[in-house]
Amino acid sequence: MDIKGKWALLSGATGGLGTNLAHNLAARGCNLVLSARRRDALEPLAQQLRERHGVEVLVEPCDLSAPEAASDLHCRLIRRGIAVDVLVNNAGFGMHGDFVSQCVDATAEMLRVNVHSLTVLTRLFGSDMAHRGSGAVLLVGSLTAYPPCPSYAAYASTKAYVVHFGEALHQELADAGVVVTVLSPGIMDTGFLGTAGHRPSALLRATMLTPARVADIGITALLKGKRSVVAGRMNQLAAFSARLLPRGLLLRLMARSLTNAR
Repeated sequence: MDIKGKWALLSGATGGLGTNLAHNLAARGCNLVLSARRRDALEPLAQQLRERHGVEVLVEPCDLSAPEAASDLHCRLIRRGIAVDVLVNNAGFGMHGDFVSQCVDATAEMLRVNVHSLTVLTRLFGSDMAHRGSGAVLLVGSLTAYPPCPSYAAYASTKAYVVHFGEALHQELADAGVVVTVLSPGIMDTGFLGTAGHRPSALLRATMLTPARVADIGITALLKGKRSVVAGRMNQLAAFSARLLPRGLLLRLMARSLTNAR
C-alpha cells in the first residue's frame, strides 16, 4: 500500500504514541489531519511535521468523550473536502485500581473514548473508504486485551472489544479494498501510566518498548495488510500464553503483576 500524498486522520495525536505515529506517517509522505482535545498542543506538532517532512497538516481539535464528537469530526472533514484514506484510531486512556473505587463519570468517559467514538469513526470513515474501494484503518488496542486484568478491568475490556472488532472488520472489509489492522502495545514510556495512576513493576518495565518503535511496528503491519500485531517479542509471548494458561492461574498472575510497585 502506497500512502504518499494521501490523507490520514490521527486521533489522540498529542500523546507519546500519537506523536510518533504522526511522524512515522509523515516520513512516508502522508498528509495528516491531527485531532486531540487541545488546539494549542496540536499546532506545534503540526508545524514541526510540515517543516521536517514537507507534508500538508491540518488541525481539527475534538473531544471524543462527547457523544456526538466523532460524527461532528467526520462532517467537518467532508466540509473541508478531505477524503481520509488512512484512519488511525489512537485516542484512548485507562484507569488503574479497584473498579468499584473508580469514579463512575470517569469510567463512562473512558468507555465513550475507547469504544463509542472509535466505533463511530471507524463506521463513518470506513464506509467512505469502502465506497471508494480502498483505504486503511489502524486501531490501537493493548496487550491487556488478551488476559483478564484485575485493576484494569474496565480498560482492558475496552481493548478486548477493539481487538475483536478490528479483526472482524479485517475480514468484513477485505473484499471492499479496505485493510483493518489492530496494533496491541504493551507498556510504553508515555503519559499513559501516569494518567492511569499505575507504577509498573520492574518485570513490566523490562518489557517496555519506545513509542517510536511501537509506531513503526503498527504502521508497517498496516501497510503489509496484516490483521493484528502485538508489539514486541516478550509481549507476543505473553499474549500467546494468555490463551494456554488455566484461567484461575492467569488471573492470579495478572493481579500480582499489575499491582502498583512499592
